[in-house]
Amino acid sequence: MQRVARFEKVSFPEFAKNCSANDAESVYSAIRLPKRATSGSAGYDFYAPYSFEMEPGSELKIATGIRAYIQPGWVLAVFPRSGLGFRYRLSLNNTVGIIDSDYYFSDNEGHIHIKLYNGGSVKVKVAAGEAFAQGIFLPYGVTEDDEVTASRNGGFGSTDRR
Repeated sequence: MQRVARFEKVSFPEFAKNCSANDAESVYSAIRLPKRATSGSAGYDFYAPYSFEMEPGSELKIATGIRAYIQPGWVLAVFPRSGLGFRYRLSLNNTVGIIDSDYYFSDNEGHIHIKLYNGGSVKVKVAAGEAFAQGIFLPYGVTEDDEVTASRNGGFGSTDRR
């Protein structure tokens, strides 16, 4: 198994300005870094930093408090947990989240946010500390004539704002 990344917490000030929970300090101290459940798991589980509920048809952006240092040539793809999608039709608002290796160096410390959508017909309840999303590290390639030298500063569509 090739080791290509590491998860870290963002700083407390970065987390606090994005956290929608009432007590950001206690939420921050309880943040769990993503982990694989078994040695055969491809996905690293992202855990809810606080409890939340979602009505059918609603969306919610979760500030995870997590950042990922990723080796060049690799990307972190974020998906909903299979069980939540299968049982409740919970999905990511953008279908798949793509965390590029240079996002780590952004002004927001590479803070990973996960925006969920409840496409089902029942309220979804997720408890603090419960796995709600998963990230998988994937290699990628570039074209033979690629000469890009620009660097990123931001997320959510920042690379097309040049």
